[in-house]
Amino acid sequence: MIRRISTKWVLAVVAAVVIPFTAFAILVEARVTAQSEDVVRFHLLSTAADLASRIEEDLVDRSKQVEFLAGIAQINWFLADRDGDRGIFEDDVEGLFDSLTQHFGVHQYVLVIDREGQVLAVNRNGYDGAALDPVVRHDVLASDLSDRDWLASALATGRATAGPGTLESLLGVTGDQGHYLAVAARVPNQGEQTDPELGVVLALMSLDHVQELIATYGVRRLVEDGSVTGAEDIYTTSYAWIWGADANTILAHKSKALLGRKVTTLENGQLQILVDAARAAEWGMYPDYQFRGVDKKAAFRRMTRVEDGGVGWTVGVGVDKPDINTPVRELSHFLVVATALGVLIAATVAGFVARRTTRPIQELEKHTRRIASGDLDAHIELNRGDELGDLARSFNTMTDELKTSRSQLVQAEKEAAWREMARQVAHEIKNPLTPITLSAGLLRRAREENHEDFDSILQRTIGMIERQTEAMRDIARDFSAFAGEHREPQDVDVGAIVDEVTGLSAAWAGDVGVEILREGDGGHVWADPGELQRAVLNLVSNAIEAMPDGGRLVARVRCEDEFVHVEIEDEGVGLAPDVETRLFEPYFTTRTSGTGLGLAIVRRVVEDLGGTVSLDNRPGTRGTIARVRLSKFDPSRPLNQ
Repeated sequence: MIRRISTKWVLAVVAAVVIPFTAFAILVEARVTAQSEDVVRFHLLSTAADLASRIEEDLVDRSKQVEFLAGIAQINWFLADRDGDRGIFEDDVEGLFDSLTQHFGVHQYVLVIDREGQVLAVNRNGYDGAALDPVVRHDVLASDLSDRDWLASALATGRATAGPGTLESLLGVTGDQGHYLAVAARVPNQGEQTDPELGVVLALMSLDHVQELIATYGVRRLVEDGSVTGAEDIYTTSYAWIWGADANTILAHKSKALLGRKVTTLENGQLQILVDAARAAEWGMYPDYQFRGVDKKAAFRRMTRVEDGGVGWTVGVGVDKPDINTPVRELSHFLVVATALGVLIAATVAGFVARRTTRPIQELEKHTRRIASGDLDAHIELNRGDELGDLARSFNTMTDELKTSRSQLVQAEKEAAWREMARQVAHEIKNPLTPITLSAGLLRRAREENHEDFDSILQRTIGMIERQTEAMRDIARDFSAFAGEHREPQDVDVGAIVDEVTGLSAAWAGDVGVEILREGDGGHVWADPGELQRAVLNLVSNAIEAMPDGGRLVARVRCEDEFVHVEIEDEGVGLAPDVETRLFEPYFTTRTSGTGLGLAIVRRVVEDLGGTVSLDNRPGTRGTIARVRLSKFDPSRPLNQ
């Protein structure tokens, strides 16, 4: 009886007769591939040149459309505003833009801009006939474009392009994530004024149009006269793409997930050779490369460079190398037929061995996932006499030991946590209890001795007991806050929280000579306002205590991307290197008073909100800076979005 898995696999491989089959297939592939190399090169180069020419012609046509718009008389009258009658033409101009954008079918935004960079009019509907977002359209009309290089270039030379980019990068307006190519054409002054130009017409062409041009473009089969037929592609995996003027930014690709990505960031930078090749020549073959585990062959053609009045894009056409070897696969088919009997026998043996081998392995993998998810009751029922059976029994033994160890570890951790908590609570409460006990004894003796200052001693004793009782209340509050008693979260203005904390701390800060400065506006987060206020108050209190000789405390709130940042900056003594890594540990403190839970509470509150907190020395000067980052909450957006 065969028991060893290795023996089973050797028998399966030998029975498959794979070695002679593979050797013959490699030989056939090498001979046919050598003959087809020139054919593939020709098709790729010619297709890249043809596609680049088509796209270039299309962009020229789109530029002429913008120049046509700039030459329309109504736009000239609208810009000139000779008799203060600009408002008369506004509806006509915007209606004209709506009609022409839908007719041209590619321009999403068309603007009239005066020579000072002020947007005077914009279309109301996009090229698909849908109304533009009113907020975006309002922001476009309110934008100041006086500092744009393309505006100065268009006024000086008559035409300019910009991009590709988003509405934010081109016009400084958010709310639209589409990508556009901007074409600006000068509107000449047709009146009697001395100014040679009135402004420009700017059209933003959606790159979706370019995407459509290359989406179904493949390497087609040629007929005898060299024209392109509508027959099926020679290479079914062939596709085209477009890179930007830097020969690195992906502008169009059949995989839309790659749009806007840098080529050099893909495949761990292994595609740098493609970028270098496109930058070094106007037309040619890329070096052979691999993308997503598939060998590729591709050609490129550069469009007219930017300095020569073009866009400088790189058009590429590629195909999977396995697809090139279709003839090889056809010949291999005969080999498969000729050796069908041997392959069938090998498949039968391999299938039997695979089932016998993979089934227990799959069972082991399933139970491993259960163990990883915390289910330590998982046991494999496998009665086999080979290595897999031994492995199953070892697995079950390991699971039992792991379950026992985890139970012991959990119990030990619980006991250690309770001991540490009891020790800390006893230590903190003992400090105020000692003076309370001594004062009570003093009061008793004064009473028994009928001391003449008994009333004064009574008042001092009561005051001291009240102060120590308040100290114990503070200790209890700190431990309660560290335990994290949550209330229902709500929309919280972080700026208002910081203002409230700095206001509460102003008197204390003034007593010790600390000047509090407030910077930034604020931002909204979804949080428990009480807990967030306590976290900020702890950071401000730490900063004030770090400046016993006075100084300046800056409380700053700013919004960046999807986050709200809170920074508390002081001019204190700073942090020693040996304590920086322990600042947020419970019960750790560099002061002689307090529970050591202040920063631990801050970290718990912030991390419960999904944020981060850090405390570092200020670079190049004294003091520290505490940084808190929280996710921004948009009050105008419903919570289920």
